[in-house]
Amino acid sequence: MDCFAEAEGKRSHDPLYCNPPAALATGFPIEDVKFEKVAGPLIVGAGPAGLATAALLGQQNVPYVLLERCSCIGSLWRHRTYDRLCLHLPKNFCELPLMPFPSSFPTYPTREQFLDYLESYAKRFDVQPVFRQAVVSAEFNGEFWWVRTKQVISAAIGGQQAVLGSAITMYRCKWLVVATGENAEPRVPEIEGAKRFKGQIMHSSEYRSGEGYAGKRVLVVGCGNSGMEVSLDLSNHNAHAAMVVRDTVNVLPREILGHSTFGISAWLLKWLPIKTVDMILLTMSRFVMGDITRLGIARPSLGPMELKSVSGKTPVLDVGTIAKIWSGNIQVFPAIQCFKEHGVEFIDGRIKNFDVVILATGYKSNVPYWLKEKQFFSEKDGFPRNSKEWKGKNGLYAVGFSRRGLTGVAMDATQISDDITKNWRDMHTRDVREDPSSRSGTVIFN
Repeated sequence: MDCFAEAEGKRSHDPLYCNPPAALATGFPIEDVKFEKVAGPLIVGAGPAGLATAALLGQQNVPYVLLERCSCIGSLWRHRTYDRLCLHLPKNFCELPLMPFPSSFPTYPTREQFLDYLESYAKRFDVQPVFRQAVVSAEFNGEFWWVRTKQVISAAIGGQQAVLGSAITMYRCKWLVVATGENAEPRVPEIEGAKRFKGQIMHSSEYRSGEGYAGKRVLVVGCGNSGMEVSLDLSNHNAHAAMVVRDTVNVLPREILGHSTFGISAWLLKWLPIKTVDMILLTMSRFVMGDITRLGIARPSLGPMELKSVSGKTPVLDVGTIAKIWSGNIQVFPAIQCFKEHGVEFIDGRIKNFDVVILATGYKSNVPYWLKEKQFFSEKDGFPRNSKEWKGKNGLYAVGFSRRGLTGVAMDATQISDDITKNWRDMHTRDVREDPSSRSGTVIFN
């Protein structure tokens, strides 16, 4: 039995249909439901991963639907990143399939340049996402994926944005591509006493610039790339910056002798064992940055490339923060024990006062919240159980979860589009004469 026909028969038992809410005075319904059949794959997420997959499918004339919960592409880059952000790797390692960065762009494009690149990419390949479609759930019923989305309908009334209602859409598709990425939601740790702290606590996703922080005592919790750069930006704007280094971390200079450290490591790995490459990188890094263990930044037992290969943890690429720490402009503290009313107590017993605490504690996948699948994706962290896998069962795919940055995105998108194209053509060849509607992206079921 067709799953849509079966669903129609169950409507009489669903409160959503039994008790439809009345329409508001504005004429907008509080909640409306429609069903759409997707002829090709459904892609969730219009960041670099979703755009790359859509572009490649489009080049093969495979119809698709691309859903995005926000009102723009690249929403993480547009709404949750700081102003001074640049790509940490040279642009040739970060380009999406079929389109290099403009030659006029610098080696490390800025945040705005990268957003311009994404917009140009979408325009060139005619990628048109369906915006404001937040996926509530996705579940395989044995034959198709059912993806339920919610769109909030709002309008300006009386000078304010008022919510008028919501619209529910049920998509049916044969293939589901999860492109929501590794950084879908801010990760906010629970720290004892946070509620009694009288200063400001914020996640780094809310931080834009050090302007306005001059003279303030600001503690940045976290020493990843974001924590390092936010600390640097604060110091450059004359804030009294401090940084929490909770764990061991591999820190490398972004460039060594004018060459990209990432490029050097990639070249060396072609010829030498990974442990030898790590020894070379750490020796060169110590020459450039000094012995950073004296600053309270301990290195893990594994070198940067070996640690990345076994855990996916990327080394931090320094762009000036270490020099600021050496000069005393940025202080380093160990992990936080608890918050006080006006400051923080650290695990070494020291207590310091701060006006602002910025949690540069990273992001997490949101897949476990909406994807009803437990074999391919882990419920614990929302990543594929095998970081090198991009294909699950029943037409499920993951793009942008390999912990290899934009380079991994391009590789995943290429493999996924090739696989879906082959499967779609096989199916389309059989069905196109019987179902002419399969030529379009979606079919609305009345």
